[in-house]
Amino acid sequence: MKKKITCLIAGIIAAHTGATFADWQYSGEYTYNPAYYDDGGRTVISLRAGASYAMSRIKNDVGGVIYSYCINPTTGEVGEPGADGSCAAGFDYAGTGNLGSVGMEDLGGLAFSAGASIGLTIPNHPQWRIELGWDHFAEVDYNETPLFAGDMKLSGGDTIAIESGSVQSTLSSDVVSLMAFYDFFSGLQKPVNTVIPYIGLGAGYADSKTVVNLSDPWGDLSQVEDLTNFGTPNDNGILQFYRSTTNTANVAGVFALGLSYGVNEQLFFDFGLRVTYLPRVKYQLVNVDDTRRLDWFSAKNLIYSNVMLGVRFEF
Repeated sequence: MKKKITCLIAGIIAAHTGATFADWQYSGEYTYNPAYYDDGGRTVISLRAGASYAMSRIKNDVGGVIYSYCINPTTGEVGEPGADGSCAAGFDYAGTGNLGSVGMEDLGGLAFSAGASIGLTIPNHPQWRIELGWDHFAEVDYNETPLFAGDMKLSGGDTIAIESGSVQSTLSSDVVSLMAFYDFFSGLQKPVNTVIPYIGLGAGYADSKTVVNLSDPWGDLSQVEDLTNFGTPNDNGILQFYRSTTNTANVAGVFALGLSYGVNEQLFFDFGLRVTYLPRVKYQLVNVDDTRRLDWFSAKNLIYSNVMLGVRFEF
């Protein structure tokens, strides 16, 4: 009997030692059930909202709108040739100039932004998150009078100051992106009640919508024959341009930086900064039946910088 008891005690000690070794042989994998193994893999759902600032260089895409000018060599006064192409008395013909060479103001404006993502953390490497996300950037206004303002170089060598056109327009964008994030923590479990920095990088597809309402307060655009396709003249012969809507597809690049705070293992609050880059968004004129489009100007190297608060669920 004594021998049996000794063997039983030895067996219990051996079993306990084996279980202890199984539970603690890997850091961060302790569990009361030796058959259970948590590799840190999680499904991730994120929701966010905030404000964005859009900025871009505006490029004049007008191209072939050509004017002819006469200049008084004594006073420097600028005029236009008459219907027969001749200059008034005291004026010399100074040549032609292209409206497409005149400068424009750059874009800058605030707007609302929001987004959502779904993804996962990588098993055995839960510091890495992969997320498929959607972000919406609400309308940013671009309103300018004059629309074109600056110097125009004439074919005869003179340079004159030009003001032309007025515009009220909006820009909005939707971006679908695949993002890779790295959360800065150690182990297989995200710590709770702790601020966790993260960084992210990704790319995706952007669809941007522009709406253009062009007007002609100086009357010069109404004299360009080609532009009569894009509006209807009023009683004074000034074109009332049609409201024009354009969608532009782009490849988008996204960079993210932020902090998250875990209330528990499933719920994290998120404060993030994101920068989204789009190469070019078009603002076009459209004729009445949308059978012809004319590039008018574009937002080049458009950048959305946004600050957003959000929640992230991991389960």
